[in-house]
Amino acid sequence: MKVAFKSRKLEKTLNSEELLKRMYGNRLARVIMMRLAVLANASTLAAIPHTPPDRRHQLTGDREGQYAVDLDKHNRLIFAPNHDPVPLLDDGGVDIHSVTAITIIEVIDYH
Repeated sequence: MKVAFKSRKLEKTLNSEELLKRMYGNRLARVIMMRLAVLANASTLAAIPHTPPDRRHQLTGDREGQYAVDLDKHNRLIFAPNHDPVPLLDDGGVDIHSVTAITIIEVIDYH
C-alpha cells in the first residue's frame, strides 16, 4: 500500500529508528516500525489484520474517516485513506478492499 505522511516532520521521525527511539523509547519504536512495515506491505486496507496485535479499527466521532492500529495498551498509529474520493460501498461505508493508499496522521494516546 502506498503510505504518505501528514507532515514532513512526522515522515522524518517515523522513518528514522534513532528519532523513533529518542521520542518513544526502544520498545514502542520497535512496535511502530513493525506496524509501518505491515501497512507498507499490505496490498489494500483489508489486508491489515483486524485482530491483535495490529487490530486495525475504524474510528468514530471527531476521528470519523480515520483508522488506527494498536501500538501498545494506550498508543495508536492513526491513518486515513488517501483517495479522492474515498472508495465507498453501496451502504456508504469505506470499501477497505479498494483502499490502496493511506496517510499517516499521528501516533497518539487518545484514551
